[in-house]
Amino acid sequence: MKEKVTASATATPTPVRRGRGRPAQDASVGRDVLLRNARKTFGTRGYDATSVREIARESGVDPALLAHHFGSKEALWTAVVEQIAEHARPLIAGTGALRDADLDAKARVDRAMEIYIDKVFEEPDIGLFFSTAATEEGARMDFLVERLMRPYYDVLVPLLDDAAKQGVLKVKDADMLFFVLLNGVSKTVGYGHLMRAFSSLPDNPEQFKRTVLETTLSLLA
Repeated sequence: MKEKVTASATATPTPVRRGRGRPAQDASVGRDVLLRNARKTFGTRGYDATSVREIARESGVDPALLAHHFGSKEALWTAVVEQIAEHARPLIAGTGALRDADLDAKARVDRAMEIYIDKVFEEPDIGLFFSTAATEEGARMDFLVERLMRPYYDVLVPLLDDAAKQGVLKVKDADMLFFVLLNGVSKTVGYGHLMRAFSSLPDNPEQFKRTVLETTLSLLA
């Protein structure tokens, strides 16, 4: 005798509805990955020309996921800057510690440049983002200065001043030298793809980094 099959056993399961505001899919894509993709897109296109939908497409996710994590484009851009600031913390701490290092003033500056160039090569698209973001005005520019530029300025410029006072580095203006070094290195690395039209160095990352360092130190000699 056949067993009687109840209606509950054959009923189609009711779909689980996601809550309002939750990402529709791709929740496995982490926040860090989304921020890196956003950084690259903002760096390439600039804030105004970049849409959240475009960043989502580059990340292979639904725009709802970005909205879930960050809310607005403005908040996403701010989160990108905060991620870069976190990345820069070891750079700033290491450079600041050089003030008390058992090195002469010139060697401290040289070591600071080694630390900076190592960090730039770790994340070359940061230089691209920074060069684009530096065209901002108003609140975004103020935020960029306070979170990224001033902390590094506060630890590197004293090293340049010390070397100038001891006569081991010719510095007409430490503030100017700070910007020349900061922008010269980051843009050279960030726009390394342009150099391929003239040099094969960008195709050899280790040699490229070594040449950038040697060139920078020779300019400071």
